[in-house]
Amino acid sequence: MINWQHILVWGIAFSGFTGAIVFAASPAPSGDASIVSPDSKVEELWVDKGFTEGACVSKDGIIYFSDINFAGGKGKIMAFDPSTGKTTVFSADSGQSNGLMINKKGKMLAACGANNGKQCLAQITKNGKVKPIVETFEGKKFNAPNDLVVHPGGWVYFTDPRYVGHEPLELDHMSVFRYDPKTKTVHRATSDITKPNGVVVSPDGKTLYVAETDNGASGLEKEPPQEPKLRMTLNAFPIKKDGSLGKKNILADFGDKETGIDGMTVDQKGNIYAAFRAESRFGIVVFSPEGKELAYIPTPSLPTNCTFGIGDDASTLYITAGSGLYRIPCKIPGFHPALPVDK
Repeated sequence: MINWQHILVWGIAFSGFTGAIVFAASPAPSGDASIVSPDSKVEELWVDKGFTEGACVSKDGIIYFSDINFAGGKGKIMAFDPSTGKTTVFSADSGQSNGLMINKKGKMLAACGANNGKQCLAQITKNGKVKPIVETFEGKKFNAPNDLVVHPGGWVYFTDPRYVGHEPLELDHMSVFRYDPKTKTVHRATSDITKPNGVVVSPDGKTLYVAETDNGASGLEKEPPQEPKLRMTLNAFPIKKDGSLGKKNILADFGDKETGIDGMTVDQKGNIYAAFRAESRFGIVVFSPEGKELAYIPTPSLPTNCTFGIGDDASTLYITAGSGLYRIPCKIPGFHPALPVDK
């Protein structure tokens, strides 16, 4: 996600960096040691001048992530290879991609935002080009697609808030949408979230988790609201057999004082790893499927998203935060709904 706090906190530029740094002095992880050891350390893999988001993994273990351009220029998609430790540019013009995910056919899907972005659900081709899949709903342009998840059944759920961008808002709500690749149709899955952000599906495919991250702004304001009305929650929706969603269940309510959850991922036991952006306590917070906090992983800066590796790297959690990419070893392999399950 992008919001006013992002702009205020991340106005500092970093020089390019590709080495690895372990933050030995950073606070230790806490909580359930069967999820993450208190001895585990966050390792810095790459830092540059942009704003990182949308981490995902491919079948060959490459970690892809978005590098968003706040100034409205061309965003990028970067590729980190765990076998070499090198980070390279995969897409030099990503259409301001945010959330990324690889589907069962090996195609990269992207939620492309506003601020001179494509404002669409897109495929990123093998040569890094943006190929829009769906750009409108009922003839109106999307606000700024933010995050997505591919359901094991093939449906693509994506969120459509607006945090940054000069483009006019055409839709009457910031909703969660469902794209059906078989029929090539898009449906409004729910409007029961005022401003949806991160989205992820449970390992059994029966629940959609949605972060509500309402910062009280439309994204068109020239100045941040002085006293915004915030709404920050973590929600669960039952997924019906046809892909439609049932009644919302609020798993956690973080109040109206600080920013809540951004992007999320899950492990094979169904635990939710959420990028928690409260300034007083930021990092990756691990929740049970019922919304109980199980563990906490402090990060060097405000996190935006996370994903697990695959294969021998399946228990490594990769984190986008600020202008960088980080990782930390965990105990439980991650779950990727469109990729093979690691035993």
